[in-house]
Amino acid sequence: MESQQEVNPVFLQQLRELDIPEEAAKQALLHTQNVSAEEAAMYYFNKLENEEECDEDMMFKMVFVVNMELSMGVGKVGHAAVGLYQALQEKNSWREMAWRWDHAGAKKIVLQGTNMAHLLELQALAMSLSLPTKLVQDAGHTQVEPGSCTVLAIIGEEEMVNNVTGSLKLL
Repeated sequence: MESQQEVNPVFLQQLRELDIPEEAAKQALLHTQNVSAEEAAMYYFNKLENEEECDEDMMFKMVFVVNMELSMGVGKVGHAAVGLYQALQEKNSWREMAWRWDHAGAKKIVLQGTNMAHLLELQALAMSLSLPTKLVQDAGHTQVEPGSCTVLAIIGEEEMVNNVTGSLKLL
């Protein structure tokens, strides 16, 4: 019984890095039996989502994280925008999100990412939170080497997206 009452400190730290309050993080870990930080985060965010009285007030945003290690023009963000919007058409729930995002003003933010590894790390975190993403790997026809990861696009409820990209600087 003792082990069920204690939380995994590594998972707890990961949840705290997502700005989940410590007590809520502990409860989520206990409820999900310390399976993983991802499982606890999903429980926490789903619980919050279900507790909201009117989710029509939820604000959505699309962010673009640019690989600042590469020397390239701003047009690369366009590739990510189109790619993510196309990906949103693949699932009914994502289409609904795209529609709500569009009708709420289609908020878009461009942020600075460090390098390819940073973009991959952010994508993994976003995907663990069930946020739609699109990572652009360039064909290499114009400005950068083929296969270079240029821009990561993420869309979702603003608070969830902020848990992934809230600490990044604007471009």
